[in-house]
Amino acid sequence: MSRVGNRILSIPAAVTVTVDGNVVTVKGPKGELSTEINKHITVEVKESEVIVKRENDNFKNFHGTANANIQNMIIGVTDGFEKKLESVGVGYRFQTKGNELVVTAGYSHPVNVEIPTGITCECPSNTELLIKGIDKQLVGEFAANVRKIRKPEPYKGKGIRYTDEYIRRKEGKKASK
Repeated sequence: MSRVGNRILSIPAAVTVTVDGNVVTVKGPKGELSTEINKHITVEVKESEVIVKRENDNFKNFHGTANANIQNMIIGVTDGFEKKLESVGVGYRFQTKGNELVVTAGYSHPVNVEIPTGITCECPSNTELLIKGIDKQLVGEFAANVRKIRKPEPYKGKGIRYTDEYIRRKEGKKASK
């Protein structure tokens, strides 16, 4: 059984957590995040701790989710989140132009993706992309959408993948003979 909902969250010195009804707002050095929690979950802020409680056992799933979301907001406003992508293939590359990300991934045309507000994209090299932001959900969703442009294929390994992702390779036609 998971005990995620019962953990007590510690608040760093530069972070303030406020609760207004069922909306939790976290302010820190990198920005401000807020989320709405289920009405059956209560959040208490005591000195440098956040305690999340539930009415009864019918709301266990909301309890753990609320606790995890608040923890992610605290980490986001202090350290931030980042995802690293790499493109593998001849001519596959990333390029940032203003508020757009231009992805060349083997199609007849480059794919332009608008970078959402709250996210910054850096290209250390033309085959690497670093996505940074304070909202974990937004960073992960944007990284997944960029990866979806050309998913890695199992035969040659070409495509856009996360840096720490392992692609299981297949042998191909020559293996059947």
